[in-house]
Amino acid sequence: MTQPFVSIIMPVYNVERYVREAIQSVLDQTYENFELIIVDDGGTDASIDICSEFTDPRIRIVHQANRGLSGARNRGIGLAKGSLIAFLDSDDRWLPSKLMLHTIHLTCNYHVDVSFSGSRLIDEDGNRLRVAMRPKLGKISASDIVARNPVGNGSAPVIRKSALDKIAFQHPRFPERTCYFDEDFKQSEDIECWLRLALSASANFEGIGGLLTEYRIVSGALSSNVVRQFESWERAIDKTALYAPDFIKKNKARAKAYQLRYLARRAASMGDGPFALSLSLQALVTFPKMILEEPRKTIITNLACLAARIMKPAQFAAFAGSWTGQRKAI
Repeated sequence: MTQPFVSIIMPVYNVERYVREAIQSVLDQTYENFELIIVDDGGTDASIDICSEFTDPRIRIVHQANRGLSGARNRGIGLAKGSLIAFLDSDDRWLPSKLMLHTIHLTCNYHVDVSFSGSRLIDEDGNRLRVAMRPKLGKISASDIVARNPVGNGSAPVIRKSALDKIAFQHPRFPERTCYFDEDFKQSEDIECWLRLALSASANFEGIGGLLTEYRIVSGALSSNVVRQFESWERAIDKTALYAPDFIKKNKARAKAYQLRYLARRAASMGDGPFALSLSLQALVTFPKMILEEPRKTIITNLACLAARIMKPAQFAAFAGSWTGQRKAI
């Protein structure tokens, strides 16, 4: 195989239901000069057996004891041969044109370090849902990243390896490991990394049009997961404050409010109306200007959370199916 220009990192851990679709979406790319590094993160199901069925020479499978998503990504980046690094979580999919469009974007715009695009949500069976992530694409500042995270999810960005090298550090307990993502984070590892890229490496983020990633929504999450996600987000903010205290002081209230609003929508979609309403109201109290910055989305969120609070779960599901992403796209 010729030297790959793009290295795709795919952590795999107990995703036997979805991993075949993820790999096939990579092999269906119109851009072909890539390597796919599958990192077996110590799972116990048939995921790696499924991965081994693919015989494309661009695929490499490496094995390790479980280190979590960040540890698997770090291992893959360390083995990468490409100048560009792309991430694909093993339950998501890409549209065939994704790598081609990001490669053109980064090749033609040397000032851009992180290229990303919007994402379509899909359900557990791979059906496209009505809800999509349509982020801000241009003039991205660190304030945008901390409050709104335009990258959206871990399967959306393609990043220059040279930018990731600027934020590399040695693992504090295992100095033989080079880390790009912080392995102490089990959630919020993406936003923590994007903030280090923006603030420590002065990386430039820029998006391109289109919904090029299909981001899977898996049911069965509990409200306790929402609490853990918020606690992890706060840890990421606290870590950022250690090296950018003025930035966090200026942006924390606004960022916290948008995070609470996002989690309110998640809680409502899981049927926990009282918790959802509490989170949405707390978001408004934390940063009242939110209703001026994004009036439509803020009002809809609060009304939906109120509806989730007063309606029975079945009624709310019928009422707000498209808002929560549970109705399929036409």
